[in-house]
Amino acid sequence: MPHPYPVREIAWQAGVSAATVDRVLHARGGVRASTARQVKQAITDLDRQRSQVRLGGRRFLLDVVMQTPSRFSSAVRGALEAELPWLRPAVIRARFHFRETGAPAELVDTLDDIRRRGSQGVVIKAPDVPQVAAATLALTRAGIPVVTLVTDLPTSGRAAYVGIDNRSAGATAAYLIGQWLGEAPGDVLVTLSSGSFRGEEEREMGFRAALRGARPARELVEITESDGLDERVGALVRDALRRNPGIRAVYSIGGGNVATLEAFAALGRECPVYIAHDLDGDNARLLRAGRLSAVLHHDLGADMRRACQVILQAHRALPGAIHTWPATIQVITPHNIPSALPPALR
Repeated sequence: MPHPYPVREIAWQAGVSAATVDRVLHARGGVRASTARQVKQAITDLDRQRSQVRLGGRRFLLDVVMQTPSRFSSAVRGALEAELPWLRPAVIRARFHFRETGAPAELVDTLDDIRRRGSQGVVIKAPDVPQVAAATLALTRAGIPVVTLVTDLPTSGRAAYVGIDNRSAGATAAYLIGQWLGEAPGDVLVTLSSGSFRGEEEREMGFRAALRGARPARELVEITESDGLDERVGALVRDALRRNPGIRAVYSIGGGNVATLEAFAALGRECPVYIAHDLDGDNARLLRAGRLSAVLHHDLGADMRRACQVILQAHRALPGAIHTWPATIQVITPHNIPSALPPALR
């Protein structure tokens, strides 16, 4: 397995011993398959973070844990890696633990493994269920600061939440749909990836509250537990459209917008107003094509920079107390798409 890195650097990145790395590199056996994958992933991460490897200064290794569709985790990875060189004099590298779906017990295993191996900080997007909150609290009690991203775990002892005010985002979506539908009748399809994500739940609550008492009254048709995966979203949307002929707008909280629009087209239905979240690659293309009305977006680069700063403050590597504030919600239409997007969003 050719590579340009010292064994100790690979070992630090992978969270294993130098002897274990040596056995994996020379295929000597006696290493679990999962450990071998960790070593191979560490080399991949070092390739992507090459500018950080030989820098001097105080070093920090962060773990990014996310349960989310790959379109969003890829955007987060790109945003973080773009920020790392600008966080000097600290030298920060990252390990990534991404999954699209799975039982909470699998997430708990990942968090417990990070705690045993050691880490200087964890950035996490995960469902707010008791097992995950408890495993996150165990990290903080072990001296590993945790930052929640996009969706919060308020009972986890986390150092900070980084992301938008989700209730305000939901209210903004309701305002836009109300303005664009006007006096025309029409019900609204609200799509969530899972009711376990607090951020999604808060967006829906803000949306419902803002529409309460609106005229004309609109029925909200909710689908959930798709994990934001296109194949699941498509089936749920088709079923909802068959049962509800009055749907004329979509508020997509949990993603799967390509599949949702394909479901409308397959049934010969129009969707005059469609509000989505996050300017990922799919949404940028749909917006340019005029198939989305607007995307509620926030600067992931700024979020990742703030998450790293919080972790550095927790280690007293940056001065000042930890303060957090909601990220700014940007309403992106086909007419104001940022001219310079990261490669993952083009």
